[in-house]
Amino acid sequence: MKTGKLLSIIALLGVSVSVMATSVPEEKIDTLRLAPISEEMTPPAMQAVINTDVKQVRNYPMQPPVIPHKIDGYQIDLKVNKCMQCHARTSTGHSQAPMVSVTHYMDRDNNFLADLTPRRYFCTQCHAPQLDAKLLVENDFVDIDHLIKAKAAKH
Repeated sequence: MKTGKLLSIIALLGVSVSVMATSVPEEKIDTLRLAPISEEMTPPAMQAVINTDVKQVRNYPMQPPVIPHKIDGYQIDLKVNKCMQCHARTSTGHSQAPMVSVTHYMDRDNNFLADLTPRRYFCTQCHAPQLDAKLLVENDFVDIDHLIKAKAAKH
């Protein structure tokens, strides 16, 4: 009896997958490419990385700071973290780079460690360089400070 149920479940899944595959009209498939699938498009040129070393304002509390410089070729693996050559506590004096937050030295139980916590070792999990590129999607985000000022202005 169990094999009969298993075979009917497999058949039902096969039918549902084939229905889903045929239910998308062909003209909708290539809308994100802006060209037919049969055409090989020339990819757009890579945008330049903002390389000013100027801190950018964060849009919300607890937002990871963005990287204001190029990181091409930076080695970040189990043996080396290139970012820490400038951003470690012992390096900020000569590099003038901001020190990583003390939270990067805390384990999951909020105990302070002598070295970076493994949870915060791979910087590019949260931090990213910015490109000098036009917005692909319009953004109507309003910072909390602007909302507070607008509310105060009404009263």
